[in-house]
Amino acid sequence: MKIDSGTTAWMLTATALVLLMTPGLAFFYGGMTRAKSVLNMMMMSFVSIITVTIAWVLYGHSLTFTDNGSELVNKFIGGFDALGLQSLVDTATKDDGTGMPSLVFSAFQLTFAIITVALISGAIADRAKFGAWVLFTIVWATIVYFPVAHWVWGNGWLFNLGIEDFAGGTVVHINAGAAALALALVLGKRTGWRKEPMRPHNLTLVLLGAGLLWFGWFGFNAGSELAVDGTAGLAFMNTQIATAAAAGAWLVVEKMRDGHATSLGVASGAVAGLVAITPACGFVDPWAALVLGLVAGAICAYAVGLKYKFGYDDSLDVVGVHLVGGVIGAVSLGFLAAYPFLEQQSTGLFYGGGVKQLGLQILGPVAVGAYSFIITWIIAKIIDKTVGFRIGAEEEITGVDITSHAETGYDLGTIHSSGVAAVNGPAPAPASKKVDA
Repeated sequence: MKIDSGTTAWMLTATALVLLMTPGLAFFYGGMTRAKSVLNMMMMSFVSIITVTIAWVLYGHSLTFTDNGSELVNKFIGGFDALGLQSLVDTATKDDGTGMPSLVFSAFQLTFAIITVALISGAIADRAKFGAWVLFTIVWATIVYFPVAHWVWGNGWLFNLGIEDFAGGTVVHINAGAAALALALVLGKRTGWRKEPMRPHNLTLVLLGAGLLWFGWFGFNAGSELAVDGTAGLAFMNTQIATAAAAGAWLVVEKMRDGHATSLGVASGAVAGLVAITPACGFVDPWAALVLGLVAGAICAYAVGLKYKFGYDDSLDVVGVHLVGGVIGAVSLGFLAAYPFLEQQSTGLFYGGGVKQLGLQILGPVAVGAYSFIITWIIAKIIDKTVGFRIGAEEEITGVDITSHAETGYDLGTIHSSGVAAVNGPAPAPASKKVDA
């Protein structure tokens, strides 16, 4: 097995960066919830690492990246040649010494599957049964993520048509955003939604999570080139440009609309920019990344308010940021794509391309979004009707951290009737009252 040591070293690093994004997402989402459900929110991300890893090893890689021998069936799903990953041991992605170990490629793709599943959880904060979520992650990854990833990246029908999706705007963000909307509709609104304050309880955690996501996203985007070359450098730079521009645009919208530029806004804007540049980072020029970031930051800042207009409780704005931002990034390639990679791909309209590529960039989000929404709604309904997906109202009011995990995110000591926290021990007993004879 001949491998390129530089490519392999970079891809090992990129894989670790993308894996770090899921704990980063846990901090980002955890800080945005109420204090009584922060641990549950973070656990939903961490358990996705466990379940999706197991499913990927057993059959996920195989269904995504191998062929099944049938030209028709292979348009929609892969085969079984890599079950258990045994066939990948001591093999390389290319036989000429320019590739990497096949297991490194598989590990990199695994991290994408993990964070896609974890992203969905933000739509159902405060109200989902943990066991039902665990079951959902396995079923959804199997029936939705693996097929969709095969369509776009694994020689499936969208891949062969020539869709452009450099690092997962369609596979990851539109896929997760549509699923998040379906789950939010099935589980319904949180108790007291729009009547009680449900502000983020810890904005320092939100900023920490956003920083980790920004850091890890360089592996997410630049690593998707699967090589150390100029395109990886382009993807890296475009990621920085679009993210900064989107964060700034969000702040401007907030200042003009609300009179204040907020820390939650800069974090959300950064994520919106990361989402939008993901499908485009290796296909567009730096000036286009700047425009894309500005557009995505401004539009997503308004899109997060759609849930109030249409009445769905997307707790942490997965739809407004990931679905909307993913669509913006994917469709933009029909106008801005300058460096197509495959023979069946073409440049965007601004670079002399025809309308065919624009049509594909619209078809992809529509097809993936519809498939993800419908199948997710069916999966969630079945789980809800069998094991139950939503916790009870009393458990929700008490807090899912206590009722599901027997823990709290913050141990501030016991609060006594005097209002004083007992840090070093119980408060002294009150002095007995004496009545004079």
